[in-house]
Amino acid sequence: MELRQLEYFVAVAEEASFTRAAERMHISQSGISAQLRRLEQQLGAKLIDRSARTATLTPAGLAALAHARAAIAAAGAVRQAVDEVTGLLRGRLVVGMVTACTVRPLFDALSSFHASHPGVELSLLEDASHRLIERVRGGEADLALTGVAAMPADLEGFSVISERLVAAVPADHPLTRRKRVTLADIADHPVICMPEGAGIRTVFDRGCATRSVRPDIALEASAPSAVADLAARGLGVAILTPSMVNDPLRPLVIADLDASALLALVWRAADAPALRELVRRCRAAFA
Repeated sequence: MELRQLEYFVAVAEEASFTRAAERMHISQSGISAQLRRLEQQLGAKLIDRSARTATLTPAGLAALAHARAAIAAAGAVRQAVDEVTGLLRGRLVVGMVTACTVRPLFDALSSFHASHPGVELSLLEDASHRLIERVRGGEADLALTGVAAMPADLEGFSVISERLVAAVPADHPLTRRKRVTLADIADHPVICMPEGAGIRTVFDRGCATRSVRPDIALEASAPSAVADLAARGLGVAILTPSMVNDPLRPLVIADLDASALLALVWRAADAPALRELVRRCRAAFA
């Protein structure tokens, strides 16, 4: 008994015609008839009543039909499982990452994925947060670790870090003498921040716009470490998150800015097996 014989049998049963079944299965009518006779010989029973113009099932055929369909479905499931594994073992994934952002769990996930699936080519690109979002939307990147003010509604993803912004200044800066630091207080000094499009910058700009504050953005740098380094040299007030601030800077809570900046992993619908597997490993690494 062969799978194709069962497929021919189901086709004849559903079409009630050898001619239409042959057209559906792209085989000659004599070929499908011969295969079904062979199947009947193997089973020792007639499955199709050929005495009328319409092909109908015999009692044995009726009994066999559901099992034939189940066998075909099972074979299809086997094919799908193999196809998914095959797809996982080859191909290419493009992973985006915020410029100058070193996040070890992402690297751990990439390393683990590569060790298990060396046939999948991994490509890493760095860019500004807003451009990474557009790259994912446009299909240029499969997923990206990016800074956002809020999770994009049209993409899938999860937040890795959520932190409020702080003003980072040296210990002798005038702002350290205030009990409460506001956006207006910060605007009295030169500000050092990340470029427009970065998640932190978006949160800061929105907060200032809401309170009609116009800060003097004196310097911009893509790397948080560079922003902090410039502030440590007295060139202005750095706008960062607490995890980005180290000695000799002091992080000052911005009292009238409650919104948080997010570092998030985002992707489009993970239809490809390789992308689904990489997302799974990223969830595990960041957990």
